[in-house]
Parts: sequence; C-alpha cells; structure tokens
Amino acid sequence: MPVKQKIPYSDGVFFITFTCHKWLHLIAITNSYDLVYKWFDHLKKEGHFIIGYQIMPNHIHAIIAFRNTGKDINKAIGGGKRFMAYEIICRLKKMQGNDLLQQLAEAVNASDRKRGKQHEVWEDSFDWKECRTREMIMQKLDYMHDNPCTGKWNLASNPADYIHSSASYYLNDKQGIYPVTSYMDMEDIDLTTIYNQSALLTASPASHHTIAFAVTRLRSKNNTTGNIPNN
Repeated sequence: MPVKQKIPYSDGVFFITFTCHKWLHLIAITNSYDLVYKWFDHLKKEGHFIIGYQIMPNHIHAIIAFRNTGKDINKAIGGGKRFMAYEIICRLKKMQGNDLLQQLAEAVNASDRKRGKQHEVWEDSFDWKECRTREMIMQKLDYMHDNPCTGKWNLASNPADYIHSSASYYLNDKQGIYPVTSYMDMEDIDLTTIYNQSALLTASPASHHTIAFAVTRLRSKNNTTGNIPNN
C-alpha cells in the first residue's frame, strides 16, 4: 500500500478524511462520535478553526483551518487519531467485542507491533485536499454533507437531519451538536503568522492577512496534494 504524502504546509484550510480499518463501522459500534468532538475541542484550544464536519459510522470528514502554530499539522491529526483509537479500543473491551478486538489486533504489522502498537483502528494514513478558494470549501461542504443521504448509506432523507454534521448550520443557520465557524466569518483571520494569543490581542487589524489570501496564495508547482476517496 503506497504511503500518502503528508501535508507539507504550516497553515491553511484543508479537507481531511480518515477511515476506520477495513471500513469497519467502529465509530457507530462504540458510539464514539463524542471522541471526534473532543478532538475538535483540542484543536480549537490550539488556535485552529473547525469550518465543517461529517462523522459517518466508519469515517470522518472535516474542513479545518489550521493556523501556523509552529507545530506540524500532520502531528495534530495523528495525535487525534491516536487519542480516538485508544478510547475506541477501551470501549470495545467494555463491550466485550472480542471478535473485533482480535481482528484489529491481527491487522497490526510486525514493525508496528515491535513499537508496542496492539490494534489497528484506522487506516494508516489520511486523505487531504487543500481548499484554496471559497468555492472549493463550498464544494467540499456539499460533498460531505450529502454523504448520509446517498443510496449507499441512506442515514437521513435530508443532509440537515443527520445530527453528526455541520449541515444544519450551513443549510438552516442552526448550529448542530458541535458549533462550527463559518468560512465567511474568517475574513480577518491571518492563518500565516505564527499564532500567539497575547500578540493577537495587541495586533493591529491592518497587519492581518485575510483567510482568502491564506487560502489562495500560490504553492510550489512541485507540491502535490492527497486524493479524497469517493465514499
């Protein structure tokens, strides 16, 4: 299995997808939607913004505006995956889901097992796409919000009816279980300058780039982005 390229940038708006191992419905089985919200809380405390999300039974979509905090974006995502994986395993143990636990244990490769990994909860990497314009953000919001209404899932008749989603906010102006920040409300947010709370409070508004600049700035032609699966 090829290793997908990591995000090479220190800031920006990204559409991120990661899935449970073998597309197993681990999120639904363990009712772990709350774990995603806890990860979002942590990202917010770090200074990032949750623009939109969709939590499905076996995968997660999110559009996140990452500030330049001086920390690796990939580590922020990897840390969230590890936190959720640990809690999902704990819940499976409490549920005595021995068959699933054995399946996830057998999926760990030899090198990871030597490092102490015991269960394979997520697919190894994550998929990502940089959203460089408002149009791209809107396209990804529509894509993920429609996910539960497809014939494959049929979890809701209308995107806004699916509760683990930001669809109700964007369609009905009503925040769902987890409040998000509209990309339209971020015009004066500078994602490029290293985030410092005390400096932010004293900065002049004129010193801030807009999110439109941060999103649409040119990238090197040699850089590539990850691919988003059609799930």
